[in-house]
Amino acid sequence: MPISPANVRAWELIKAEQRSIPEKIRKAADTLTNRAVASERTQLERQAKTAEVAYPLFKRTYETDFEADAAYRDTLPDLQNGPESLIKGARRSIQHVGISNFRLPIRFHSRNAEDLTLETSVTGTVSLEAEKKGINMSRIMRSFYRFAESLFSFEVAEGVIDAYKADLGSFDARLQMRFSYPMKVSSLRSGLEGYQYYDIALEVVERNGHRQKIVHLDYVYSSTCPCSLELSEHARRTRMQLATPHSQRSVARISVELADEAGFWFEDLIELCRQAVQTETQVMVKREDEQAFAELNAANPIFVEDAVRLFGEALAGDDRIADFRVIASHQESLHSHDAVSVLTEGETFAQASFDPRLFSTLFHVG
Repeated sequence: MPISPANVRAWELIKAEQRSIPEKIRKAADTLTNRAVASERTQLERQAKTAEVAYPLFKRTYETDFEADAAYRDTLPDLQNGPESLIKGARRSIQHVGISNFRLPIRFHSRNAEDLTLETSVTGTVSLEAEKKGINMSRIMRSFYRFAESLFSFEVAEGVIDAYKADLGSFDARLQMRFSYPMKVSSLRSGLEGYQYYDIALEVVERNGHRQKIVHLDYVYSSTCPCSLELSEHARRTRMQLATPHSQRSVARISVELADEAGFWFEDLIELCRQAVQTETQVMVKREDEQAFAELNAANPIFVEDAVRLFGEALAGDDRIADFRVIASHQESLHSHDAVSVLTEGETFAQASFDPRLFSTLFHVG
């Protein structure tokens, strides 16, 4: 059946209208978008004008002549001394809170009557009661600086603890001082002399009204493996095969609680270690000294178990020492791991758990 001209015209109008719909939609969307952008721009302009009015123009220069007088200081906020309501987390007492590793020069007296000024790293902490927000840590430093010019003694250290306990209103406190202590030593045969440096730390600890005075020392020595020595000798004797036993640099960390610090010097503790394990590493060495050191090691082969027992025997025999701990690490040249051992005497150093990185700190870097 043929389509009439009228129907053809109607069909063309319908198709033309359909083609115009997307264009109408696009124009409507553009209109809405432009209105939204204009509205947002107007709103931002209003906010900017409001901000310009409300935000003050602060000074951007540092006032070198400004003085903080007592009245001004009274207005300063002090959150650490704020009310208990400011505490975050559980209301629990804290055993240690303070500062670590602030450095200053301290004068120490040596056994031969010399005064040595040594760079010293200081750690000071106090206990904190459960209902207190925090402490003003700078007070620990200020307390220490009041005594910094004094010649060091344990009495001075106790004075520091008394001062910052009073300043901070705490019950328990701890003071630790770390330094490298020089001591002149002679070579084994050549007569040369040089300085050996010993890592030493001193502690005064107060807990529940009881004070303890503690000295820590890292003693560095050579350990020749007894088993390796015998195997090397066996190869020489049975097969005429030259062999050398393995030996390695080793470190013992000696910690002692002093029963009576009067008359106990750093040099005394060092000499106790030398008597216990004679193969201390050398400073100045010529060929005859190197040969002597090889002979000394062969005469004193030592397992890590032997080392802690020998040190323990020497410490137990000194009446000036109460509790003690010996931690030894032989950094094996045979293995890619270390041999370690721990021996304790008394309750001061007894513990079920160790810092996971403890043994990795027993490493002498020269």
